[in-house]
Amino acid sequence: MAIDSEKIDNILRDFVTDTRHVQGAVLVTLEGLPIAGRLPDTLDMARAAAMAAAVMTIGDRVGEDLQRGPVQQMLVQGSAGYSILSVCGDEALFVALTSLDIQQGLLLIEIKRIVEEISQIMSISKKY
Repeated sequence: MAIDSEKIDNILRDFVTDTRHVQGAVLVTLEGLPIAGRLPDTLDMARAAAMAAAVMTIGDRVGEDLQRGPVQQMLVQGSAGYSILSVCGDEALFVALTSLDIQQGLLLIEIKRIVEEISQIMSISKKY
């Protein structure tokens, strides 16, 4: 069974449009290829996907070298907002882009819910 990309796209769309201060979200492969996303027009999805995978690779190296184990989530704070990268199942990364005004606790709870939902969709497709 193929991955239900329409369902994943709807989840990302709803997250971006319904969550205050969220400016974009993208799901990418561990190799840095885009799967689905909702990003501002000023951002290129292929470039965002490649950067997310590169950052997570570096994070994994840091986690290994500092004996923290495999990275599950990373938060990058810039002057214009946050980029939150989360491992999503065995094959993907979920990336959320937000403003600095967001309530981080609520955001992390929502990201956890979304990652679990998308992971389940992707694992169902692997069973068939």
